[in-house]
Amino acid sequence: MTLTNHNIEQLIQLCKSGNQNAQLEVYNRYYKAMYNIAYRIVKDSFEAEDIMQDSFLTAFTKLESLKEVTTFGSWLKRIVTNNSIYHYKKNSKYEEVHLDDVLYKIEDNSGITSDYEFTNLKAKQVLETMKSLKDSYRVSLTLHLIEGYDYEEISEIMNISYASCRTRISRAKESLRKKLQNKI
Repeated sequence: MTLTNHNIEQLIQLCKSGNQNAQLEVYNRYYKAMYNIAYRIVKDSFEAEDIMQDSFLTAFTKLESLKEVTTFGSWLKRIVTNNSIYHYKKNSKYEEVHLDDVLYKIEDNSGITSDYEFTNLKAKQVLETMKSLKDSYRVSLTLHLIEGYDYEEISEIMNISYASCRTRISRAKESLRKKLQNKI
């Protein structure tokens, strides 16, 4: 049985024992998704690649601290997200997080959900408008709406209180709504 046929739990156990082939298989399964997470936050291909590589190194060296092997993917995603936000804050040259390549779910209250072109146009408009939000709003909305983190996770990641997180996301949504209404 080759490593490609192993489930993630088996691979993680092999990684814990130092099996480099298992580490390579885990890397191959997750690197694209982890790169995309980093890229959406720092918006620089080379920086995202470095963050992703560094995050895998961190994960493989700290595998013993992983309590539940079945949560490896979300644990790795959290490492990548935290590293990305750290680099984003550290480097002032990253003033804008572009969201052009992000698939984004839009709540369409008009009832026209089957019209692909309308929905696609609306998605592009929302993504363009999100670029104009201030950094804290844009990052908060990205983590919440695109990456799927809940308020508690975002408050930990951004090092703010739970109440501040809820308020920030609420204000970010309201700001986005107003900017979208002004464009219509």
